[in-house]
Amino acid sequence: MPLIPEEPQIHESAQGPRATAASGRTAPTPRPVPGPRPVAPPRPGRPGPLRPTPPVQRTPHDVAVAKPGLPGPAAPSVSAPAPASRTPQIQLIPASATGALDAAEEAVDLLLESGRAPGEVLVITTGEQHPWAAHELSFGEAAYWAQHDAGDDVFYADASAVSRAASRPVVVVAVNGGSATAAAEALPLAHARAGALLIVCGDPQQINSVLGAGV
Repeated sequence: MPLIPEEPQIHESAQGPRATAASGRTAPTPRPVPGPRPVAPPRPGRPGPLRPTPPVQRTPHDVAVAKPGLPGPAAPSVSAPAPASRTPQIQLIPASATGALDAAEEAVDLLLESGRAPGEVLVITTGEQHPWAAHELSFGEAAYWAQHDAGDDVFYADASAVSRAASRPVVVVAVNGGSATAAAEALPLAHARAGALLIVCGDPQQINSVLGAGV
């Protein structure tokens, strides 16, 4: 009986030959080339700090170079104008020679009530001296003028001593008699001593003739 050669058995798990490279090795799978990863957008619902944008570097062409120019004439210096001398306000209180001193006392009271410090007021009399001045002079002129120099209270002076008195913001003049020459000399000096306000108590015609009409 003739022998029949056995047919080769083919298993189902057997696969065909793999594709090999020319060298006979299996070709590797290509890997991606590493590169910059894109910035992932922030997740919704979790706001986070945004990354700062890198500063833009300017090229030398973007920077303006200051070119030296020709020297021009220097600007003339403008000096501040000198402050103009302040003219004190003049207030006239009509009064007779016998009532001028009382009117001056009332004016001083109103000044102190309005907030004026006593050391800012100087009272001048053209006739009889104020009782305070007569009392203080009884202790000597040195003690009298020492109170003037202290400047912490209302000071009363005679018209003959106005040139020795210092300037104060308010000067009150009581034209309570005396010669016309005394009043004519005292009023201009009192006006020069007043820094802000000059109050004159007396006859309006006599005062206007010395200080000028329309006072």
